[in-house]
Amino acid sequence: MRLLLATTNRGKINGLRRILGDRDIELVGLEANETTEEIETAATFAENALLKARHYHRRTGLPTIADDSGLEVAVLGGRPGVASARYAGSEASDAERIRKLLDELKEVPAGRRAARFVCAAALVWASGEQVFEDEVRGLILDAPRGAGGFGYDPVFLYEPLGKTFAELSAEQKAEVSHRGRAFRRLVTWLEAARVLDTPKAGDKMEFPTGESSASSRRGDV
Repeated sequence: MRLLLATTNRGKINGLRRILGDRDIELVGLEANETTEEIETAATFAENALLKARHYHRRTGLPTIADDSGLEVAVLGGRPGVASARYAGSEASDAERIRKLLDELKEVPAGRRAARFVCAAALVWASGEQVFEDEVRGLILDAPRGAGGFGYDPVFLYEPLGKTFAELSAEQKAEVSHRGRAFRRLVTWLEAARVLDTPKAGDKMEFPTGESSASSRRGDV
């Protein structure tokens, strides 16, 4: 079975390949010159993920997975949210986005810096679609820590490990991150739906009892 992950990010592709393991699936990504930025016009992560998955499924005919994710800070009313990548302008660097976020939080005490990373992973195929959302909760520090990761990782403290996402190894981050959790939920559903046994993109997908082609989300998100 051939499956498209609508991204040029090799880290995302390799992460999903690790989750798929030795299943008989050929996972492919987008060409390096592709961009999804103009497609991301919706107000929620789930809607943006679906827009991207639908777009590339129409273009390729392949069952397509797309994700959208971002940071929500409670005291900022959920900002930066779906605008996480554009929070300091479309051409801003990660460091500039972090600086803007920390400037907005400079008068906020540590006890009120709760935040969460949210990811929506959408699957679109010939006869339906599903969305799976998950999250990871943490705190925003007052200064970056760590040299790994990307985006807001250096200021997002994952309290169970006492480290920022930028201080975790790639394997540690994949295990606890919002994206890893959402992708694992999607793959678990795929197995239950027996999709992994179908060799062709157009084959009908069988749903587990009680499932439909509507979205599947965490109740507490």
